[in-house]
Amino acid sequence: MRQLILVVVLVAWFGGSVTPTDISFADESSTIATAPLATRARLKVDVSKIYGRIMYVDSFPDYKVQIVNSFPNLKVQVVKSFPDKPGKWKIVNSFPDYKIQIVNSFPDFTVQYVKSFPGVP
Repeated sequence: MRQLILVVVLVAWFGGSVTPTDISFADESSTIATAPLATRARLKVDVSKIYGRIMYVDSFPDYKVQIVNSFPNLKVQVVKSFPDKPGKWKIVNSFPDYKIQIVNSFPDFTVQYVKSFPGVP
């Protein structure tokens, strides 16, 4: 009898109290913040915005990247100045725009190093 009363109370308490409209985020304009929880993992990285000062790290990266020889998500050209277009990276040791970790499996996106024509293939 106690279990039945407990179940009825819990259903009444939690039954309709949580709906998708009850959840609020700090930044409502963000694509990730407004996406449902189940689909957040499926959102892809917009690689056309990854350029500028890049620092390679071993922990706490912004993105995990796998280097490939074919079919990359982004073609990267390492430059010494003016990393101002998608795929142009200037490798730095401090004050990066993005922190990148090189991985062998489960990357956020893949890159291929090129000498010319960087960007999204």
